[in-house]
Amino acid sequence: MSLSETIVPELPYLRRFARALSGSQESGDAYVVAMLEALVADSTIFPQTMDTKSAVFHTFLKVWNSIAVNKARGIPTPVTIGTAPERRLEMISHRPRQAFLLIAVEGFPFDKAAQVLDTTVAEVRQLIDQAGKEIAGQVATTVLIIEDEPLIALDLADLVSALGHTVCATASTHKQAVAAFNKHTPGLVLADVQLADGSSGLDAVNDIPKTFEVPVIFITAYPERLLTGRRPEPTFLINKPFQSDTVKAIISQALFFENKATRSAA
Repeated sequence: MSLSETIVPELPYLRRFARALSGSQESGDAYVVAMLEALVADSTIFPQTMDTKSAVFHTFLKVWNSIAVNKARGIPTPVTIGTAPERRLEMISHRPRQAFLLIAVEGFPFDKAAQVLDTTVAEVRQLIDQAGKEIAGQVATTVLIIEDEPLIALDLADLVSALGHTVCATASTHKQAVAAFNKHTPGLVLADVQLADGSSGLDAVNDIPKTFEVPVIFITAYPERLLTGRRPEPTFLINKPFQSDTVKAIISQALFFENKATRSAA
């Protein structure tokens, strides 16, 4: 298979990444073209030791980092950014922005993101932390934690606080969760799906008044029970046992893009 045939399937995702990174479709697409031109000039810059997706993004960022952003090769300056997520993205520091988009939007695992960024997993974790704190600086909010295991609830509270958000309440049952939401009207909900008393965090979220639309991140040891494709399903889902960096990235993603998690059908 030729290099062009190898790259083509990844180009739609690369364009999405480039547009988010640069702040506009025109500028992002121009950077993708710059990468393709660089490959025509010297195909050896495409790493043969990585999987195709990682290699494509790695090559793109080599080109991106070699050109003053939107200042050379006639690459157009982004237009004024209009949506709230795009404005916030522009305010995240350069390298943390790259790490955040790779992990939270493009779905790279931390080890692959480290390859793409030509760094270590430890630094990627630091970059995600920094991105999360910078995002919280723009959209700091209150968080309701629905979790019946005290140690897990404490871990989640520590992660939320480390990013700069505030835990307004912790609930361990369906009844407590609904009462806490009505009292505090949080900006984000972290909900375990199965609670110890037999009640469900999913049901609690469904009983939140429909007039309050907030991002909801579900946490479960049995994701296959929710991801059936047969009904409205959660937008944000974390598997137990979870990795702290994954939770931080998804919290930042949920708040950053102002997505409203889909509530399960009753």
